[in-house]
Amino acid sequence: MQKRYIEGAMRADIEHKKMVFLAGPRQVGKTTLARDFARRHFPSVQYLNWDNAEHRRIIRTSYIREDADVVIFDELHKYERWKRYLKGFYDVDDGRHAIIVTGSARLDVYRRGGDSMQGRYHLFRLHPFSYAEVKKIMPSVKPFQPLVFHSASRDPILLAALLRYGGFPEPFLSQDEDRARRWRVERLERLVREDIRDLEHVHSLSTIEHLIDLLPEKVQSLLSLNGLREDLEVSHASITLWMDILERMYYHYRLYPFSHKKIRSLKKEAKLYLWDWSEVVTPSAREENIIASHLLKFAHYLRDTAGYQADLWYLRDRDGREVDFLMTVDGRPWFAVEVKHRDCTISNHLRYFAERIGIPFLYQVVFNDDVYSKKEGIVVVSADRFLSAFV
Repeated sequence: MQKRYIEGAMRADIEHKKMVFLAGPRQVGKTTLARDFARRHFPSVQYLNWDNAEHRRIIRTSYIREDADVVIFDELHKYERWKRYLKGFYDVDDGRHAIIVTGSARLDVYRRGGDSMQGRYHLFRLHPFSYAEVKKIMPSVKPFQPLVFHSASRDPILLAALLRYGGFPEPFLSQDEDRARRWRVERLERLVREDIRDLEHVHSLSTIEHLIDLLPEKVQSLLSLNGLREDLEVSHASITLWMDILERMYYHYRLYPFSHKKIRSLKKEAKLYLWDWSEVVTPSAREENIIASHLLKFAHYLRDTAGYQADLWYLRDRDGREVDFLMTVDGRPWFAVEVKHRDCTISNHLRYFAERIGIPFLYQVVFNDDVYSKKEGIVVVSADRFLSAFV
């Protein structure tokens, strides 16, 4: 069993009598993490899955075993009154049971049925395996410090495997093309035919499946909802709703341009990336997607475990200058990243934005080359070495 990167923070929150919420994409390993973590840290575990009829009866009648040290509620967000139920259970239980709640929809944004549970739980967003997690490297860097690379952990074979199979546990651990292909098809079918159907009450499921077919080719470029609307021949309201649903279900995520008074930035145009970057066919887009996903995982880790207001953006102004990624903390630029397939020539756009808005650290990430150098304040670094800096 691969120990996951958030387990230490989970244990600390449980010791402080907080409910632990585990959210993330379907089949990213939430249930496996919750059950394995519970078995290793608690003598007695009660596992309840809302999709199981007998377990639903137990939940509805609140028949929780007194001898259970920890109770795991799996997919509980499918219960219409799940927030009210958990709030009542937590308040009455008075800390007798540790509580772990998992779900593939966004547990932090669903507002169905109940009062706010603020102060009663901490949310962790579980991401697919990343380079550093597989190498068992934990980041030592703090905001506004330079990134720390682990040069001894260079592993181009691991990077190639992550690019090819993605970071979801089943395809990555099997590293079998046929199994990975079947897994991908089944995951998307269940995402649409089970999760979206059960939670969103959408009737045009076949059109959403068509939308999913179109999105991998949109990675890396500016996203046009109007273009998608025309491709699918639907209304703007429908395409907006469906994109929001798929984002809530952790199929894709969108990054937005960073706005600053010293640059004539774009205001609304998003760039789209997939949680499963192995779906992206174009090599350069897949490379950019894997970097984006590692950076987003790091931002979520800083938020979920330490409370930093870390955010990931891209930079683009109205004159067409663009940098792939900008990490901020509390709205202040920390570091910017430009991704290249092989080009080690320093990006003029990195220099431009750094001077305009004061970005302390600049990185140009290069695939297919073992490189590490610093030129004019910009670190040019190979992709595997770069990814060793994150969680």
